This record gives sequence, C-alpha cells and structure tokens, in this order.
Amino acid sequence: MSRPVKRSLTLKGHRTSVSLEDDFWSAFKEIAAEKQLPINVLAAQIDAERDLDTGLASAIRLYVLRHYRSAL
Repeated sequence: MSRPVKRSLTLKGHRTSVSLEDDFWSAFKEIAAEKQLPINVLAAQIDAERDLDTGLASAIRLYVLRHYRSAL
C-alpha cells in the first residue's frame, strides 16, 4: 500500500491539492475517463456535493468506493 501523495487539481479556477494514495488516484482517473469528464470537472462535482465536514480527499475516496460498490 502506498502513502498518500499530494495531487494538484483546479476547482472553479482555483488551484488546490488533495493527498491520495496511488490506487485511489488511478481509480479516480479511470472513473473520470469512463464518464468522459476531465478529472478537474469530476473533482468539482464531488466538491460541490460533499458535506463541508468532509475533506475533499475523503470525499473522493468515498466516491471511488461507492462507484465500484455500485458496479457489483
């Protein structure tokens, strides 16, 4: 298992970063490609829908988990 790595994203024209493990980052990119969305667009959608008490990295991890659970 890899340690989280800081990844850069642009949300609504503002640069931000999230710390995600390689496996979550790869899965996130795969989901974005599957949905034919740029990764920044998908991240902005997740950001807009998340509870303000939940960090963006956690919201992305939960999104990835829910995506693959629903595929089962």
